[in-house]
Amino acid sequence: MRMTQEDGDLDGLVRKRIRALRVAQGWSLDELATRARLSPSSLSRIENGQRRLALDQLVTLARALDTSLDQLVETDTDDVIVSPMLDGAHGNMRWPIKAEPGMTVMRQRMTTPPPDNPASLRAHSGREWLVVLSGTAVLLLGNRRFRVETNQAAEFPTMLPHAIGTAGGPCEILGIFDREARRGHNADKKA
Repeated sequence: MRMTQEDGDLDGLVRKRIRALRVAQGWSLDELATRARLSPSSLSRIENGQRRLALDQLVTLARALDTSLDQLVETDTDDVIVSPMLDGAHGNMRWPIKAEPGMTVMRQRMTTPPPDNPASLRAHSGREWLVVLSGTAVLLLGNRRFRVETNQAAEFPTMLPHAIGTAGGPCEILGIFDREARRGHNADKKA
């Protein structure tokens, strides 16, 4: 098999990623080698390009580094910038997460408090994570009420009846929704 320039670039990129991920974890060669069931000298030769990269070693190294083989060898960096989809009617912007189909990041400005009526709380499949960018939000979760201040985050399963609103003045949140949570919120808006 003939190796092209592109293959050589990918080979070098993967080796750099292995080393960078190891260093980011704060692991020595010995620590990663133990986790990947390789000798430290073999791992060193892999990182330095002195040893051929075998698929089975890449799979083992990806697992040891708590990543996937796809992420370890990914080269698609053409679409780095993602423009938001604007929803003026609901005052929010959404960005899809390309690496995680179905995941969406949403920025929303809120001006009203959460509903007083417990029957107004919604439950649906999924998980949500949000951070308050400015102001103070009130998160109703089941029969509990949480104040979420600027720079605080909340994460919860959306099967719990929930609603979010403001505490006093306007607030702005940034949320991450999985596919099921996004579907549930889209259905709530249509109701």
